[in-house]
Amino acid sequence: MKQYILSIDQGTTGTTALLVDRNGNVQGRGYREIDQYYPQPGWVEQDPADIWQKTLQAVEQAKRSASASDAHIAAIGIANQRETTLLINKETGEAIGRAIVWQCRRTASRCDELRSQGLAEMVRARTGLVMDAYFSGTKL
Repeated sequence: MKQYILSIDQGTTGTTALLVDRNGNVQGRGYREIDQYYPQPGWVEQDPADIWQKTLQAVEQAKRSASASDAHIAAIGIANQRETTLLINKETGEAIGRAIVWQCRRTASRCDELRSQGLAEMVRARTGLVMDAYFSGTKL
């Protein structure tokens, strides 16, 4: 039986799924676009259920295009949006609201306040990151 690596790239504007054979050749491909929401200027959000469903659809499309089933998948590699942030209810496992996308700037003014209070160096020392609304920690 042929074996593939399922590669999932869950990006900002869509999810790409590839089935790659032992020789590194793409044998199946799927893609689904992800909706983005802009509730206020500078804010960017996505629906986590939409991300999940579109990811599943992209994987199914890739499997169909390669005439493959789950049994053909030997391994999975995943790349994601990195600093996009999603809170999960620990009791239910359900998302609490929409995902806050990496390019969302809603906390930029709070970062400016903390910087003006002289806390930027403390944040950098503790996290290794500069004070910026891009990073997940400042989104919380």
